[in-house]
Amino acid sequence: MAAMKPRTGDGPLEVTKEGRGMVMRIPLEGGGRLVVEMTMEEATNLSEALNSVTG
Repeated sequence: MAAMKPRTGDGPLEVTKEGRGMVMRIPLEGGGRLVVEMTMEEATNLSEALNSVTG
């Protein structure tokens, strides 16, 4: 039987470059993390959209 890894702490928001894309890990309220993989173009579009909202 494979070892089960415990879910320890949500950790901070983090983004890592993996291969030709990026992986963003977002802590969620109530536990766990949302993991999103995106291309550099998608990351740029997301950055522009967030900047337009936050000013």
